[in-house]
Amino acid sequence: IIGRTVIRGVVNRGINTDTFLKINIMEVYYKDYLQLDTLLNAQTPKSDDAHDEMLFIIIHQAYELWFKQVLFEVESVATLLSNPTLPDNDPHLFTINHRLTRVNTILRLLVGQMDVMETMTPLDFLDFRNLLRPASGFQSLQFKVLEARLGLQMDARHGQQYYISQLREEDVKELRQLENKPSLLSLINNWLERMPFFEKAGLWEDYQSTVSDIEEYGHLFWADYIHLYTKSLDANEVDNRDTFIHIFFKRNEDQQRSRALSPKACRHALFIMLYRDYPILQLPYQLLNTLLEIDEELAAWRFRHLNMVQRIIGARTGTGGSSGKGYLRQAMDKHYIFKEIAELTTFLIERRNLPSLPKSLKNRLGFFDR
Repeated sequence: IIGRTVIRGVVNRGINTDTFLKINIMEVYYKDYLQLDTLLNAQTPKSDDAHDEMLFIIIHQAYELWFKQVLFEVESVATLLSNPTLPDNDPHLFTINHRLTRVNTILRLLVGQMDVMETMTPLDFLDFRNLLRPASGFQSLQFKVLEARLGLQMDARHGQQYYISQLREEDVKELRQLENKPSLLSLINNWLERMPFFEKAGLWEDYQSTVSDIEEYGHLFWADYIHLYTKSLDANEVDNRDTFIHIFFKRNEDQQRSRALSPKACRHALFIMLYRDYPILQLPYQLLNTLLEIDEELAAWRFRHLNMVQRIIGARTGTGGSSGKGYLRQAMDKHYIFKEIAELTTFLIERRNLPSLPKSLKNRLGFFDR
């Protein structure tokens, strides 16, 4: 339709259509635009007769292309979150959530790609496995960069020394430099800290509190909430009051260093979860949920990878020298990036028992700024 409209406009202006097509349409050619000559000739098997080596190469190349796209999305989100102001009803917040949702869609695709890999039998792999050494998927710089940009710090990784031991010096240097760059998790912390609803004057003047002691919690709402949370626990549940205070209010220096989210960010994230039904908090809640889905999809990918390795090579070491399935299992358990957001659900109470918010704040949360 667009093409016919353009041609009609060209004819109406008395321009020769053959000339127009040659100059304006044929300049971009599909094969050239996608650089298919380079892409489709980038597979160089090491073996002469191992049929499945081509499959192995193409699958891993496809992974790297998708890693590139995921990194592209994550970096764009980091740029938006770096804005010193990002209101909860800002269009950029929708863009952030949309792009991270795309990341989750790609990660699900990567999990599904394991189905193709698993059409290769153990004997098929043995036909060329020894020719790969010491190359390994563990040397994928893009995947390590992705983990770092999301917020997985070097000292939080399983097998820290082995993690960089298989990389070239320039790749190790790049990863270490990323430690000084704000990760997505640190930017999320900053965004959560900026939530204005507890600092803005006039929003809590008519709040009806049931307690009077706010010294430990700094705000009547939180003094009420910890009381209601404690009451909500079953008889066989542990009273997490000390943990609550540690996560949301008071930490010593060592405790603060071991956590990515500040007490203030945790309080605001919990508030978003509790009152997500209010219009202005729906997008922030969706964003928090999307981050948890990223962790779930990465864990699902690691789990499928673990099962595939166990099926294909059993208890053997990986081609890169790792302990194979043992390393993968421990990394899967430890490498959750947004676990501090996930653990906040421990401190939720039923909707019917939530403190009633003051009218002025309800109006603000409902997009009424008056």
